[in-house]
Amino acid sequence: MQLTLFSDYALRVLMFAHAADARVVTVEEMARAYGISRAHLMKVVSALTRSGYLEPVRGRSGGVRLGKPPAEIILGDVVRATEPDFALVECFGTSNQCVITQRCKLQRVLRNALKAFLDELDRHTLASIALRPRDFPGLHASAE
Repeated sequence: MQLTLFSDYALRVLMFAHAADARVVTVEEMARAYGISRAHLMKVVSALTRSGYLEPVRGRSGGVRLGKPPAEIILGDVVRATEPDFALVECFGTSNQCVITQRCKLQRVLRNALKAFLDELDRHTLASIALRPRDFPGLHASAE
């Protein structure tokens, strides 16, 4: 299984915002630091803002900052909010055409594997994977 770039970028945006401490960060700043398209990050930031993970700050020196304490941002919840689906194989999807679905034992194995994956993410918060400001190129946060 591979997370979509959207989920990958969402986790990176949250890590960047956390490393900035309470300082407001801009999409441009994050795009530059990660070498990621500003347009793509705008979509990610918008979704994270709608979900309450980020808080928008309007005005001339606007941007975003964390919308919740880092210890309350559970990685599994972020991934569930940003992944379009978890259909690892055809039979997990709504348009299943597999002829062995009724007898297949692989489904159960893959469902258990997916559950274990999400359970592991649920054990970690943004605070538990935090990096320092110096770990991010171009992040000008307050002293560590």
